[in-house]
Amino acid sequence: MNLNLDDLSPNAIYHLMTQTVVPRPIAWVLTESSSENFNLAPFSYFAPISSNPPLLMISIGKKPDGTLKDSAVNAIKNKQLVIHIASTQSAEIMTQTSATLAHGQSEVQASDIELTAFDGFELPRVAQCPIAFGCSLHDVIEMGNTPQHLIIAKIEQVYIDDNVVEQNQERLIVDALKVDPLSRLGGNDYATLEKTITVKRPT
Repeated sequence: MNLNLDDLSPNAIYHLMTQTVVPRPIAWVLTESSSENFNLAPFSYFAPISSNPPLLMISIGKKPDGTLKDSAVNAIKNKQLVIHIASTQSAEIMTQTSATLAHGQSEVQASDIELTAFDGFELPRVAQCPIAFGCSLHDVIEMGNTPQHLIIAKIEQVYIDDNVVEQNQERLIVDALKVDPLSRLGGNDYATLEKTITVKRPT
């Protein structure tokens, strides 16, 4: 099957991309709506894009009514966000936070999600997540006909659960199976890690 994207609607292209670019990591993003009121939402158009400086990218679309999603509004306004790597244990509650709520209504409160202090960073983090990145806003790029907002976030602080990491003389070793990350597929489907393989790169 060969598909010409000129023949497809934007909605059809979206569903095609989300079912073929798989699996995708999920950024579970916490931002501050107001003092002690936090927004939390998942995004799977997400990737690391640089290590020097350490940058992550999230692509955020708009709400059904055409307004900006709260995660983008808050990140642009307050210049801070916490990006979590959710585990499979968080699948149900993470999916609940994808619901569209009125601006200022907190998914954290609506889903009774436990937050905890993020040492070295101003915003809190989700307590049950094994990895969290405390980030400052580095850049915002608008692109596409919608348009999408590409949020470029600079990592300032990293939390890693001690149970998923080891350290040898050279570097930290994060055990992906212990992290048990949730990966996005198409539709309502997710993937989990059952094993890892090692393939040495050529010298």
